[in-house]
Amino acid sequence: MTLRALIFDVDGTLAETEETHRQAFNETFAKRGLPWSWTADNYRRLLEVTGGKERIRHFIATQNPPGGPDAISAIPALHAEKTIRYAELIDAGAAAARPGVVRLVQEARAEGLKVAIATTTSQPNVVAILRAMFGPDGESLFDVIGAGDVVPRKKPAPDIFQWTLRRLNLSPAEAIALEDSANGVQAALGAGIAVVTTPSLYSIGQDFTGSLAVLSDLGEPDRPYRHLAGTGAESGWVTPAALRYWLAAA
Repeated sequence: MTLRALIFDVDGTLAETEETHRQAFNETFAKRGLPWSWTADNYRRLLEVTGGKERIRHFIATQNPPGGPDAISAIPALHAEKTIRYAELIDAGAAAARPGVVRLVQEARAEGLKVAIATTTSQPNVVAILRAMFGPDGESLFDVIGAGDVVPRKKPAPDIFQWTLRRLNLSPAEAIALEDSANGVQAALGAGIAVVTTPSLYSIGQDFTGSLAVLSDLGEPDRPYRHLAGTGAESGWVTPAALRYWLAAA
């Protein structure tokens, strides 16, 4: 099959955004008068649950924080407020694109590849990060954006990738997913899509078994990636040509 599309995750893949998410959660909790503060270590564990609303619900169920039972009904409102605060932080420059991301998106589009998003984060969060990375028309660079609650099950379920493929009108063999987490890798592989993994600050050390390649990042000509596992040891930065070669060789 010929490579026809790249499908990007967002948080941790396009940019190191998870620390910004954690800050937005904690500021929202404080604004609501909730005595909750997610440490980096606690948040790392909470990230095993995908989806912000799901993460709050899991936190209440497993850690029994003060005021937790009374806050359950307020989870949708809490998450909505957190999303607004996250967008404000991103607009203020809280997160920058990871190496190679902007270049690869531009190269893919220049070569006629479709470019899409498949993420469990909410649509407003996606719009905020694309605007910060690519400018006011960043959203228009992507042929399909699969985000938030458009599917019933979130990663590691394959639903969001399957949804995205249907709207791209492509088979799994015609796409490569770009991910940063074990949940994302499992979701992509579950949909039958080859995946290139660039671990992020919060996913280093996870199990990326099945990845076509595991790299420190996507690399730049003046800043090559570090090869961690799989194919790609001979390259220094990810290009559409390299991805075509890796997919064909696989």
